[in-house]
Amino acid sequence: MLEALTGTGLAAAAGLNAYIPMLALGLLSRFTDVIGLPAGWAWLENEWTLGILAVLFLIEVVADKVPAVDHVNDVVQTLVRPASGGIVFGSGTSAATPAVSDPGQFFSSGSWVPVAAGVGLALLVHLAKAATRAAANAALAGIGAPVLSTAEDVVSVVLVIAALLLPALVLLVLAALVVGLVLLVRQTRRRVRRRQDAPLGIAGPWR
Repeated sequence: MLEALTGTGLAAAAGLNAYIPMLALGLLSRFTDVIGLPAGWAWLENEWTLGILAVLFLIEVVADKVPAVDHVNDVVQTLVRPASGGIVFGSGTSAATPAVSDPGQFFSSGSWVPVAAGVGLALLVHLAKAATRAAANAALAGIGAPVLSTAEDVVSVVLVIAALLLPALVLLVLAALVVGLVLLVRQTRRRVRRRQDAPLGIAGPWR
């Protein structure tokens, strides 16, 4: 059960930012004893892998906070984030962490099963994020992109921490994320309606 929650948290984090969970797993495994990656996933802690991930992470951080560019980035990330979700779900559920000291044979039907689960979960989160961001950008003329992107990065980090240290919290964080997305969508719709109903020349981004 804990392995499933760990994988779920990591994959959901990848749906928001593909590189945060992979960097976390690689760095913690290489430089600390917090995580013990099995041999099949040891490439995540390779210095070249970490260097490439760090560069891609910096590009993602900048691109995702620029209006219009963030939409292009989301299109590109439709492939990257699910792939990352599969990787971190598969590696996370088979790694030794403070919460899961003996992973055992999780999803014993085959090693591809946790990877497939991670791909599906990360894709779901990514699509929800992209759709919400597009609606918010349309309502706010793009000025909310940096704030929303920063919030998504923070939630991704929180999910990674919860997944590795206290997997039971993953469900609470995901529930809070869903509530936040619903509230954001409702607020966005209200702004759009007020703008459409306002007299010409009066409506503005503050309405």
